[in-house]
Amino acid sequence: METNLERIIHDIKKINEHSSDSNNGCTRFSYTNEDRLAKEYIISEMKKMGLDVVVDAIGNIRGRYNGSDTKAPIVMTGSHIDTVKHGGKFDGVVGVVAGLEVLRVLTENNIKLTHSVEAVVFVEEEGCNFGKPMAGSKGMTGKLNVEDYKKMYNDDGISMYEAAKKFGLNPDNIQNDVLKLGDVKAMIEVHVEQSSVLDSEKIPIGIVKAIAGVKRYGVEFKGVANHAGATPMNLRQDPMAAASKVISSIDSIIKEKAYPSTVGTVGKILCYPNVLNVIPESVYFTIDIRDVTKDGVDITAQEIEKKVHEISALYNVTAKMELTGEGEGITLADKVIRTIENSAKSRNITYKMMNSGAGHDACMLGDITDVGMIFVPSINGRSHVPEEMTDSKDIKLGCDILLDTIIELAK
Repeated sequence: METNLERIIHDIKKINEHSSDSNNGCTRFSYTNEDRLAKEYIISEMKKMGLDVVVDAIGNIRGRYNGSDTKAPIVMTGSHIDTVKHGGKFDGVVGVVAGLEVLRVLTENNIKLTHSVEAVVFVEEEGCNFGKPMAGSKGMTGKLNVEDYKKMYNDDGISMYEAAKKFGLNPDNIQNDVLKLGDVKAMIEVHVEQSSVLDSEKIPIGIVKAIAGVKRYGVEFKGVANHAGATPMNLRQDPMAAASKVISSIDSIIKEKAYPSTVGTVGKILCYPNVLNVIPESVYFTIDIRDVTKDGVDITAQEIEKKVHEISALYNVTAKMELTGEGEGITLADKVIRTIENSAKSRNITYKMMNSGAGHDACMLGDITDVGMIFVPSINGRSHVPEEMTDSKDIKLGCDILLDTIIELAK
């Protein structure tokens, strides 16, 4: 039994018809018209199969293929369709399409299973609209509540709570949709790798062993704004000079103090007043630290904080480093890993055991169920960019392995 390549390609194309970008990648933020149209397509496909479809209070979509024991814990699969700004057409979408296609195959072959199977579309995974990644899966697992959604704002000053209500949802009822321990037997997510390992090694399938944890910090240096030409170097209180020293030290801190699996990124820098001929008054930047080993994240953060205080004293500026967000890493379930591996072996598909440096919706379910992930290659390792690409034949292999895994776990 196999999934259908033509249908997979069609689904990906239909979802990506809905984007606010016409020429520069794909932009589809949560609760926009593009999001609504793409989800209407997905729901219509679910209903064509006769699935029981529910949209929860915050906008997560769940389409259920019923097993013989409706009280037994469900087997879940899925991902997200929201994108980063000017992103790609495969991140998240591949996992959603994989779930749809697996349920189609189950339906058309009238496969009898004990456990019900759900295809899920999580809302706001990227966090690009309201600033908090995996906001939908966090709501589904009780990690965010209605008060949290009222405090999450987009660039227009509209809260996720307000946007959800305007979208026709009722976020006040989110507590009624929270999954509990025992509700889900397993969660398996198919996703593009978003790195170059599989593509460079010409391996079509990655079986994920662990997902990295993350901590994000905001660092602000404050000095004294002054004339760029008239202020001698020894009399300056320059926050940009201080910030540059800390930023340039992060690479060596990780390489010398942490682990080979630890990564750190400064992705955003703000300067005030940001004028060509003025020494800045303040500089703010973000730091994103990730590792599958929790110690790697903590060691890096501690060493960077030491450096921040050391440099602030050296340049006679004030400094503040604050934790702005974090997510726990998880080790994926051995039972699910073995089931995925057995499918790859039985189909004679080459695979690689690997870790994920990126966070995913599936890891939010790690405290209530067994989690597994299947990676398919990202060509040239590109992701979150218009050039993001995955070969459709590799996507089909991931879908075929997901099909086997779902059937085995739902028997």
